Amino acid sequence: MRIFRDGGSRLACCLLGSLALMCSAAAAAAPAASAQATRTVTVNLVRSAPGSPVPGRFLGLSFEAAALPQLAPDAGQGDLVALLRSLGSGVLRFGGITSDENVAWTDPQTPRPAWASSVIDAADLQQIGDIARHSSWKVLLTVGMAHFEPAAAAREVAAAHRALGNLLEAVEIGNEPDSYGRHGFRELPWIAQGYEEQVDIYREAIAALTPGVPIAGPDVSGSGLFPEWGAAEALAQAPVLLTGHHYPLGCAQVPPPSIEELLSPDTRIREERSLSVYLAVSRHAGIPVRIDETNSVSCGGVAGISDTFASALWAAGYITESMAAGTAGINLQGNPTNCAGYTPLCATDAATLATGELSAEPDWYALLLTRSLIGARPIPTELEAEGSPDLLVEAFEGRSHSLKLMLLDDEPPGASPMSVRVDVGRDMGSAIVLRMTAASQSAVGGVLLGGHSVAPDGSWQPPRVPDRVAVHAGVLNVGLPASSAELVTVNVAKLRPRPRRVRRNR
Repeated sequence: MRIFRDGGSRLACCLLGSLALMCSAAAAAAPAASAQATRTVTVNLVRSAPGSPVPGRFLGLSFEAAALPQLAPDAGQGDLVALLRSLGSGVLRFGGITSDENVAWTDPQTPRPAWASSVIDAADLQQIGDIARHSSWKVLLTVGMAHFEPAAAAREVAAAHRALGNLLEAVEIGNEPDSYGRHGFRELPWIAQGYEEQVDIYREAIAALTPGVPIAGPDVSGSGLFPEWGAAEALAQAPVLLTGHHYPLGCAQVPPPSIEELLSPDTRIREERSLSVYLAVSRHAGIPVRIDETNSVSCGGVAGISDTFASALWAAGYITESMAAGTAGINLQGNPTNCAGYTPLCATDAATLATGELSAEPDWYALLLTRSLIGARPIPTELEAEGSPDLLVEAFEGRSHSLKLMLLDDEPPGASPMSVRVDVGRDMGSAIVLRMTAASQSAVGGVLLGGHSVAPDGSWQPPRVPDRVAVHAGVLNVGLPASSAELVTVNVAKLRPRPRRVRRNR
């Protein structure tokens, strides 16, 4: 959350960032020396009003449908299952543009169409079901609708249900269907009403073979379309889950995307607004919303941005903001064959892809950092700072009234470290700090969490001797280096038993 009070007196920035010009003016009005000298930040908590717990399957991965046959053999080889287990329970999505444009379902009744460059069959889905069972993850499956083939989609869903059972989270009908008109798959004007009419035909075909399969949607390309498309989906389909995508930067934007823009306060402000749009529709309809496809830069990412530690810092912030805002979950998009783009996991070459030896990329460490926030309840926060530091703070109430703080400093390397002060209460004990670090924002390797990297077998272990910070008189003071993220956990102090008074007989 980015609520700043400059010097404890002047309002500098509101939650949604709608007064960004006032932020700049207030920062300019404050003495430059005081804004840079101490970089001291005070975090004020409103612990009396925690939100709903972060859902158990909040974290997730998203891959193109074309990656499903590539990853399916990893049910019995490689490190994918171990990697998934290290995050707890989650949701594995297969969709993306290839689910509509390139990948077709095939079975004895469904020959491969001429437009398909690859196919999915029942054996692939059976292996994906094995991955789900071995890892305790669920699967969100997208069936294509750009090529209008409801009977083939119904047979694919039936096979998925046989392979996955209750581990089939839901089925999406079409990927980014709002773009069908722009891509030449539908005649313009192409609006949500036309999409919902065609979804009805798909749902009838699916229900005829597999009654009761949960449906999610509309899987739109961004929050700007959600007031129309999400509301229409909620009204027409009553899905179990509303879905949409988010990419903070565009691959073809002018000027080109950069690390500085990815980690800028303006980007975080736009993301807060985007989440508020998604959630406004979700709450009005009474249906949870999941950001089921997201990452740093659209179109597969940009090398030097999407494959760097900067992307991990961005991802940790966006995941945490989404948790605090109240979404149902988030799926980081990836590509197992492209380590230079956006992806939490990838194979470095064809040989390692064939054996299922996936490498943990910087984004993966953001997922590991945020995993312990599952089940915690978000707490409103307010920051008091000299100037407007590029800082993100989210607070959560954990088990047994513990306190969890996610601190991210997006300032470039070389900036002076921050000192974060939090009044946690006199009943709280010492804090444990878990840090995500790398040599620089542009580093493509060497990311560490708690000083450790992910092991070759896909596991990660926290440090045996955690970094502790004392709480003095109910106040926590913790350092935060530039270009780093920290998860600070403060537990309730253990009361020392009072000594028993021994009566003496006189």
